[in-house]
Amino acid sequence: MYTSAQILEKVERALGSLPYERKPEGLYAPVRYVLSLGGKRIRPVLMLMSYNLYKDDVERIMMPALGLETYHNYTLLHDDLMDRADVRRGHATVHRKWDENAAILSGDSMLVLAYQRMAQCDTAILPQVMELFTETALEIGEGQQYDIEFETRNDVTEDEYIEMIRLKTSVLLACALKLGAMLAGAPTADAEILYDFGEQIGLAFQLQDDYLDVYGDFKTFGKRIGGDILCNKKTYMLINAQLLANESQRKELEYWLTVKDYDEEEKIRSVTQLYDEIGIPQIARKKIEYYYSLAEQSLAKVNLPEEKKSLLWQYAQQMLNRQN
Repeated sequence: MYTSAQILEKVERALGSLPYERKPEGLYAPVRYVLSLGGKRIRPVLMLMSYNLYKDDVERIMMPALGLETYHNYTLLHDDLMDRADVRRGHATVHRKWDENAAILSGDSMLVLAYQRMAQCDTAILPQVMELFTETALEIGEGQQYDIEFETRNDVTEDEYIEMIRLKTSVLLACALKLGAMLAGAPTADAEILYDFGEQIGLAFQLQDDYLDVYGDFKTFGKRIGGDILCNKKTYMLINAQLLANESQRKELEYWLTVKDYDEEEKIRSVTQLYDEIGIPQIARKKIEYYYSLAEQSLAKVNLPEEKKSLLWQYAQQMLNRQN
């Protein structure tokens, strides 16, 4: 069994050795650039760790795992363009380093490359692999569209938000785990359970991201605290604050959501204080714990010895910064 660190090293080495021999260079340079910017490589690591539960030759499915990472980075490239973001992982985004046309065209080519790489697997299971990958890609686009629509709505429910982040974030983690199991020839029941495990970990992961944006530490979180508050992003925190606030709290929250001219630190401080008064941090932590517990229960159902599953569980805890 490989540790997550050993698998990550294999993924980075394989990504770095991918050839880009097609022309014109200007089309593929942004693709190579995006994939060279680093990141946690969570999706290919999960896919290979899932495979490794059943088989040891993880290099055998490295190309499909890189296809998953290529797809993930394609979504980030286009997200950055839609958000007009200037920086990704400390480097200029593609539409800033090149231009918007390059971001669109190279992003489209990344999607095609993702499919090409995903297809490099056992032909006996190729139809099932492509069916799952395609369904996941469609769901992620649906989640992104919901996220966009939520920006102009003030009546988003908690259930709607959970479904949006399930589609936008969780299904790709779930897909990674199920693909790894499928390609290893795992029992169908195990593959389905691992899919559920991925969804649940993904939901806990995204809800924790919402929480840390308000209550995290900049040094460990890696980005500015309060960013979601400044852009009025519909997060689990904000949706529950709007639902649970009393009349005076709702008026103050509405003020901060609509005011155009404000001091950024004052807005972050005031909205955070409202969250504290309403009890939002406790509600968020309870929901994170709920999905974390569901994930633990799901993994326990996978029909393998506990020692085999321990490295995958440790990695899930690492993702969520858990210590036990």
